[in-house]
Amino acid sequence: MVNRPENERIAAAPPQDGAKSSVKGQQPTGPVKEMKGPVNWLEAGKLFLLVVLIFAVAVFAAKPLEQQLQKRLGLDLKGGVHVVFEAVPTPGSPVTPDSITRLMGIFRNRIDALGVAEPIIQKEGTRRVVVELPGVKDPEEAVRILPRMAHLEFKTENGKTVLTGKYLQDARAQLNPNTNEPEVTLKFNKEGARIFGQVTTANVNKRIAIYLDNKILTNPVVQEPITTGDAVIHGGYKTLEEAQHDAVLLRSGALPVKVKLLEKRSVGPLLGKDSLDRSVRAGIIGLALVFLFMIVYYRVPGIVADLSLIVYTIIVTGIFILIKATLTLPGIAGFILSIGMAVDSNILIYERLKEELRAGKTLRSAFDAGFRHAIRTILDCNANTLIGAAVLYYFGTGPIRGFAVTLAIGVLTSLFTAVTFTRFVLHLLARSRLVLNPKAYGV
Repeated sequence: MVNRPENERIAAAPPQDGAKSSVKGQQPTGPVKEMKGPVNWLEAGKLFLLVVLIFAVAVFAAKPLEQQLQKRLGLDLKGGVHVVFEAVPTPGSPVTPDSITRLMGIFRNRIDALGVAEPIIQKEGTRRVVVELPGVKDPEEAVRILPRMAHLEFKTENGKTVLTGKYLQDARAQLNPNTNEPEVTLKFNKEGARIFGQVTTANVNKRIAIYLDNKILTNPVVQEPITTGDAVIHGGYKTLEEAQHDAVLLRSGALPVKVKLLEKRSVGPLLGKDSLDRSVRAGIIGLALVFLFMIVYYRVPGIVADLSLIVYTIIVTGIFILIKATLTLPGIAGFILSIGMAVDSNILIYERLKEELRAGKTLRSAFDAGFRHAIRTILDCNANTLIGAAVLYYFGTGPIRGFAVTLAIGVLTSLFTAVTFTRFVLHLLARSRLVLNPKAYGV
């Protein structure tokens, strides 16, 4: 029979002759003895450096992380415009799931060309598309450019359409180097270049009018065949900005269906700032209360849990920035809720740890047994939460999906920190023998 070293043992009073040993998980019949032994300064030094490193990263990374998150605020925090469009069926363009998907893609291309960061474009019902543009400087311009059909046509003098924007490859706005007038240069694809070459060859010294949404832009005379696939729209623009708007419409392509504006709502930045300030304040108060509770109730393991929460917060924030997530109020709510999930994992581990220590095990053995017995419960709880998040994401839209994604990221990160970081730090603490009093572990 091999005895444990006296300096690493928390032992219960030996059972009396003929008595049964205490059942696992129950209080032993005797008092819990305090461990004794010299401090392992090498392991203690590792622990000290780890703590210093965590706090240093938290302090120096706080401002850069905050600045990055400020760039990715959603409509409810940054302000902007919320619009709802409805697709209108026409004899030649019925509303279908495919046409709505293409409509959303064209909307996104036009918004990207306007330089709006992180727009939210989502389907609502079978015919409606919701567009949210956070931080847009000119909401009227954005709303005006989105529903335009952008149907480009080239017509001969007899009014026959000989070429459309279907074959357009690119469109760019520029100032004419000779006249300094705004113009739009067009570039057709291979098939479009072939058709345009045939049309211009057949109409030398004749006019070919260029229309956009049935509005004539220019009506030039063809002086020679154009076989390179290039064309220029000029003479109809007062400013370069007007030319750029049409270039954006032409590059993004014509809408597959006609749309009408149903709703337009602006959100002021002051309202968003107030909501953000309140959310941040609530998050800080919540974190502080959690930190205090863990230290008061669980003592040394509570301090380890607080370190784990700091690491958790840094990792989650970094993931948000890496995936370019838009930060909304529901997203912040999901993050705060996931903090509670992270604490739950530590609580399950520490409660099992106390039971193992009461049963007379050493710190290392108690840590291993505590993790082994708690991990199944932790996995079950997190799996149920992830299932709920998946359901919310699948059936939800917009902010609800943001909440689901934030919650899922938080749960997975909390599982990682509980299983790896918390376990590593507790083992490091046990090897250092800095704290051997069972009362320091809540026993």
